[in-house]
Amino acid sequence: MVQCYDNRELSWLKFNERVLEEAENTSVPLAERLAFAAIYQSNLDEFFMVRVGSLHDQFMVDPEFRENKTGMLVGEQIKAIFERTKELTPRKDKAYADIMKSLSEYGFIQVDFRSLSAEEEQYLQAYFNSEILPLISPQVIDKRHPFPFLKNKEIYAAVSIEGKNSTAKVGIIPASGNFSRLIFLPDNKRFMLVEELILHYVGQVFGNYKIIDKTLFRVTRNADINVEEALDHDLDFRQVMEELLKKRKKLSPVRLELSRNISQATLDYLCENLELSAEQVFRIKSPLDLSFVFTLRDKIAAAGCPIFYNKAEPQKSLYVNHHEPMIKQILKKDMLLFYPYESIRPFIRLLNEAAEDENVVSVKITLYRVAKNSKIVEALVNMAENGKDVMVLVELRARFDEENNIGWSKRLEEAGCRVIYGPEDLKVHSKLLLITRKNGSKVEHITQIGTGNYNEKTSNLYTDLSLMTADENIANEAAQVFNALALGNLAEDMKHLLVAPKCLQNRILDMIDEEIAVAKSGQPAYLGFKLNSLTDKIIMDKLVEASQAGVRIDLIVRGICCLVAGVPGYTENISIISVVGRYLEHSRIYIFGTKERCRLYISSADFMTRNTLRRVEVAAPVYDKDIKARILDMFSIILSDNMKARRMNSNGEYIRREVVGMPIDSQEYFIRQAYDNSAKIPQTTQKKKGILISLKKLLSGDK
Repeated sequence: MVQCYDNRELSWLKFNERVLEEAENTSVPLAERLAFAAIYQSNLDEFFMVRVGSLHDQFMVDPEFRENKTGMLVGEQIKAIFERTKELTPRKDKAYADIMKSLSEYGFIQVDFRSLSAEEEQYLQAYFNSEILPLISPQVIDKRHPFPFLKNKEIYAAVSIEGKNSTAKVGIIPASGNFSRLIFLPDNKRFMLVEELILHYVGQVFGNYKIIDKTLFRVTRNADINVEEALDHDLDFRQVMEELLKKRKKLSPVRLELSRNISQATLDYLCENLELSAEQVFRIKSPLDLSFVFTLRDKIAAAGCPIFYNKAEPQKSLYVNHHEPMIKQILKKDMLLFYPYESIRPFIRLLNEAAEDENVVSVKITLYRVAKNSKIVEALVNMAENGKDVMVLVELRARFDEENNIGWSKRLEEAGCRVIYGPEDLKVHSKLLLITRKNGSKVEHITQIGTGNYNEKTSNLYTDLSLMTADENIANEAAQVFNALALGNLAEDMKHLLVAPKCLQNRILDMIDEEIAVAKSGQPAYLGFKLNSLTDKIIMDKLVEASQAGVRIDLIVRGICCLVAGVPGYTENISIISVVGRYLEHSRIYIFGTKERCRLYISSADFMTRNTLRRVEVAAPVYDKDIKARILDMFSIILSDNMKARRMNSNGEYIRREVVGMPIDSQEYFIRQAYDNSAKIPQTTQKKKGILISLKKLLSGDK
């Protein structure tokens, strides 16, 4: 097999390694390095729950199955994942230790009992007795007390104990869930984690036993639930999802993490009861769960420590008239918002206007992930309560947001919205909105297509694009998408939109073929794609063919990339970079053709088989010349990043780009650009206030 492909799972681990590099990078502010360490760990948790979990399921069904990129067997993939994770773990532990050492310069110190004064130890003993001990539920495991169910990702203390007249037993104490994780000493800066306090005083809990050894541990469970297998004709889809969420909590363990070495007998006992092999055991020197660091960061910020990124808030867009109705503006000219550099408020204003506009007759939207206190959902509720016909497709299968979405679906139904769930076998991942107005005898539409979710929180953290247009061709096809979804069908034969699964992958292949033909005719040919992930083998094969034909290809792929760049004879005309910085790169951009003749799309879809063939996705063409030029400029700036971009070499490894000439951090560039653009917006409100004040002075005789 040609070695210009990488395994999906190992490529993902390379992405998470790039996240870890930001935790190790001393040029990154200290509190932000702490956040990157926590993100690395939470990413890894989800990876084990979903990807490793699904590989285990696959191994049980067909251990001889080989993946289609490198030909690795399922068992080989699992083994390689465990080996690579164990190579990265010491780096994560060291990064955390280095960060905490540097943080001590600001007085924030994670203490242990060796560093406490007598008074501080008394304080913690009293805290344990009053706040922890009454809530502890210890259990000795023996013939009369079976091995307990251990919750996913919860921390437990395990002890090997021995009574006066008994053999060694194992005791287990839940050490998270019911307690405040961070325990601050009276100076309000030095702290201990509650699980370490519990482990230290575990002898008090098992007072009649001798403690032989002890450790903290955490179990990661499979979270890969299969919706289709669970469908029951006696339950509606929402009830099915509620039942599956209960089932997920009890799926099989896939990983055991320990904070300390324990006797082989105790370890064997845990593994036997959890049905885990020695390969699935990981020894961790840093805390087993780093989610507490976000609370710690709040404490550090409150203390005024200057160890964060410079403050950057979403700015007003220069391209929006903030004193004119959004509907009126969009009917005149297409508009684009660039999150998180520009604020999502104009889009929310559009929804609120639609709710109050007597000419608006219907609104249709797809929801995948929304914020907890969603202004977007509240706008939809207001529309329905104001008598608009509101249809909302709520994707109940958005992984780890299922419960949230179930709640929102009920809220929307109660308000009078028509709630649908989409096709039986396909997630609806598109970000699509259609507003229909009847202005006299004229019907008008506003369509919004985005690369990211309708979520105010992530719009401050993820880079995304939001296109709003009154183009009737796009509106008509958006209507076809919604009508198909409402009928349980799939959209086909689109001329403007690319809509998966029927007419996205094939259209992309056709447009790549057109560039291949241009290259073969001796003319300059170009392809550019910005994606989160690239795994679709059919598209990758076509990109290899394009490279071999002489098409120049730039790929900006943040995460998984199963194509290897620069392989002689195969991908030597392909350049691949990944940008990992303060914001999560999330926008998807497709460019076909050189600048003079390019066709440009923004999309909700990555080039993964799950996006191109197993989900409903929408990519929209950008027809407005100004917006097209703006997006091409964005793409060019990201390509020139030499601070946060890593370039893939022909071995599939990512190397930091050498800074030649001016240092360019593309995200910082866009932050400065957004602030500069915001400063150019006419301060009409302030001028009006000044005029009113002058008039009042004149009328009062005060000159």
